[in-house]
Amino acid sequence: MGLSMAAAESWVRRWERQQLRYAVDREERFTVIADVVEHVTEGQPCPQILDLGCGPGSLAARLAARLPRAEIVAVDMDPLLLELARTHRSDAARYVDTEIGAAGWTEDLGLRRPVDAAVSTTALHYLSEAALRRTYAQLAAMLRPGGVLINADHLRQTGARHARIAAHVGRCRARRQRVSAHEDWDTWWAAVAEDPELADLLEERERRGPITEAGDAISLPRHVELLRRAGFEHAAPVWQFGDSHVLVATRAG
Repeated sequence: MGLSMAAAESWVRRWERQQLRYAVDREERFTVIADVVEHVTEGQPCPQILDLGCGPGSLAARLAARLPRAEIVAVDMDPLLLELARTHRSDAARYVDTEIGAAGWTEDLGLRRPVDAAVSTTALHYLSEAALRRTYAQLAAMLRPGGVLINADHLRQTGARHARIAAHVGRCRARRQRVSAHEDWDTWWAAVAEDPELADLLEERERRGPITEAGDAISLPRHVELLRRAGFEHAAPVWQFGDSHVLVATRAG
């Protein structure tokens, strides 16, 4: 028996609250991403957007609401989160079960034309530098000339003192927003484990294990350097608070 709509809606709503604990001004970050996508796709009748590490469809749903004519392809390797997205947000995107950066992942997407924008929020930091370098080059090849990659994530600064200041600013903002009142990641997953309706999905998630090429956090300047080497003409943040950034890279051409 498939996941019920009521259960999916309840778990997605709980996920959204849990994520507020980790992303400073999360809703504003989503809005900035949509602002950029709307700008670079202006005048196009059916822009194509690739959502990397979509989870339960949080960003895809917001982009679909903002750009109802867009074709969104949303990618994740977590079977449980993908099923929540497919059940609760089925109209927002075409969901693809594949591991970003793994062998053959670009073929799994089933793309028939160049992508106008690739977006990601708190997902690409899981990749090792080698996997990220390869993935950036693959994304540059998938994007149309002038297309953009938008990465909203926690990206550390170089320079220990400056990094500490940026992190402190973010923590102060988080305290003012009282994010600690929200459920944390471990508690959310522990609760998932108690729901029999999610047992098969959780078992499959655990069977798959972690991503193939995980790595340490890469600094913002290093991300910029890797993007330029991959064929992006320009890469720079368009929004920042503490160490939370929305980094936009434009494909050459």
